[in-house]
Amino acid sequence: MQIKINLKIFIFIIIFIVTRQIEIYGILMLFAFLHEIGHLLAGLILGFKPQTLSLNPLGLAIKFKIDLEDYNHKINKANILALKKIIIAFSGPAVNFIIAILFFVSNFRLGGIKNEFIIYSNILIGLFNLIPIYPLDGGRILKEIIHIFKGLNESYTYINFISNASIIMLTIFSSIGIFYLKNIAILFIICYLWYLVINENRLYNQRMKMIEIINRYIE
Repeated sequence: MQIKINLKIFIFIIIFIVTRQIEIYGILMLFAFLHEIGHLLAGLILGFKPQTLSLNPLGLAIKFKIDLEDYNHKINKANILALKKIIIAFSGPAVNFIIAILFFVSNFRLGGIKNEFIIYSNILIGLFNLIPIYPLDGGRILKEIIHIFKGLNESYTYINFISNASIIMLTIFSSIGIFYLKNIAILFIICYLWYLVINENRLYNQRMKMIEIINRYIE
């Protein structure tokens, strides 16, 4: 398995040190790691083999090797692979929600960390990853659902529009939060999300141009 480290994580570490929130960032990364373990376990249970493990500013990301046999089992306009991707994508947030529930209904203690903070952190991580922005879990889930009912090309078009609309709305609401909470960390998270969306826009445009060239060749 190949391991990659996104160097932007060091920028985030410096920012959180300067803003005196490095402990909070460390705790969030711990639960982000458990979040990714959820993806890993779901992938292994479904028969996938890990291919790449990437460390990025918002946690970990695992890429699995695709079993070609999954393409042979159709589900509407997609295949069984789309359904497996939905399960894997949702398993990460599910782990965070389970952790939050366990600390809410029990007397578990994690060092000197308050249970309220653990519950809040995991709910925040779970909900954050379910935002319909590709390639976050929410964006991946929504894309595969659209893939099943509308087809692959339509899924890219829909999720591209939804991702752009979501980041604009999130930026507006976050601006209000930054103004009242005076938390600069929110700003850098939004900037990172914009980076993801802009990068996906570039890939989407390249894909659309390729499809256009292929269609012209077929005609």
